[in-house]
Amino acid sequence: MEGAKYKNPLSSILSFLLIALVGSAHAQLTDEEYWKQRAEFSRARNLASYDPDPMSNIDHFNRAVHKALETNNTRRELRPWTGKCMATNPIDRCWRCRKNWMTHRKRLVKCVKGFGLRTTGGAAGRFYVITDASDDDLVTPKPGTLRHAVVQDEPLWIVFERDMVIKLNEELLINSNKTIDGRGARVHIAYGAQITMQNVENIIIHNVHIHNITNSWGGMVRGSLSHFGFRTASDGDGISILSSSNIWIDHVSMWNCKDGLIDVIQGSTAITISNSHFTKHQHVMLFGASNSHEEDKIMQVTVAFNHFGKGLEQRMPRCRFGFFHVVNNDYTHWLMYAIGGNMNPTIISQGNRYIAPPNPNAKEVTKREYTMESEWKDWVWKSEGDIMKNGAFFIKSGGQNERKYNNQEFIKAKPGTYVNRLTRFAGVLSCKKNQKC
Repeated sequence: MEGAKYKNPLSSILSFLLIALVGSAHAQLTDEEYWKQRAEFSRARNLASYDPDPMSNIDHFNRAVHKALETNNTRRELRPWTGKCMATNPIDRCWRCRKNWMTHRKRLVKCVKGFGLRTTGGAAGRFYVITDASDDDLVTPKPGTLRHAVVQDEPLWIVFERDMVIKLNEELLINSNKTIDGRGARVHIAYGAQITMQNVENIIIHNVHIHNITNSWGGMVRGSLSHFGFRTASDGDGISILSSSNIWIDHVSMWNCKDGLIDVIQGSTAITISNSHFTKHQHVMLFGASNSHEEDKIMQVTVAFNHFGKGLEQRMPRCRFGFFHVVNNDYTHWLMYAIGGNMNPTIISQGNRYIAPPNPNAKEVTKREYTMESEWKDWVWKSEGDIMKNGAFFIKSGGQNERKYNNQEFIKAKPGTYVNRLTRFAGVLSCKKNQKC
């Protein structure tokens, strides 16, 4: 079977144990007990996914960017795009300009960079084709629907038969080891409930539009073959990641959701968000939801090659605790601030372009929330190679308590002057059979 070579033995063993655990206990557990048990298992899995040396991950990422660009003539940056395939960053160069992408879809798992580096999604499993855009039965989903695919206990690489708009009637609970691959079709998940990853691992969401998500009332919803139960009302995030690890979100276009576009909370870690386009939203990304959730200290997220565009207000991202690498993104719009947080997060901003809004009171890129300077002055918030436009400025901090941060032995990120090139194709791509994307 294609993809068997990507199988992670430890992940498979953990997943098997979890399936056996919840399957045997389901008849005896209440919903509360079931989710508590899964949360305990996920905490152990998330700790195993934590990188104790995050700076080596940053170095690996920056070296990949340098390698991807060194073979190209920098002067091409000044030329208009002529329609020929151009893969302008190391993730895209790994797969995009190949005509055979459709017959080699699973090559994508070789391309992830950043803290989500070990994510393989459904590469160890078979292909599952979505043929039906409906979402009528939340407990016994109809075969061929997206909900039926994502609740399966086996690894699956999920693709779409045709263009479709999927309106979710309640939140979509994605089980572990899944890839949602929208290439080859125009797929919109819109006008309904949110996507949720809770106590799971190893998920890829690629090349789909997610927008106009609303909050839902809750009800009986299936989350795996072995369990369905009552879900309370959901907030209306585009994507909500709770106590999960090894997640990669790539080439998505997101806008206008009820709450956040992407929320990462409750000790989730090993996550990369890349090559995506975000517009028309107030609270864009929330990494850590509460000052009391100290489990978020293991949170590690890479935000790379994204375009933060028109109509955005704040939280790109807003961080608590954790370690966050924000690298080679294009911030062309914000109304309040771009990057913020509290509870001593480490934020490494490298090679981004920050274009401040006209408002003279909103020029600052950063915002430390609910904290006195006497406290935040020692937080590690670094800006290296960032380009500041229209009066933008980044207030750096960090000194006595820096956590594993010494840039002398590491390669520097490509500076913000390269951002237009690195983010040129952010958002959903138009991929057609036998043609380069």
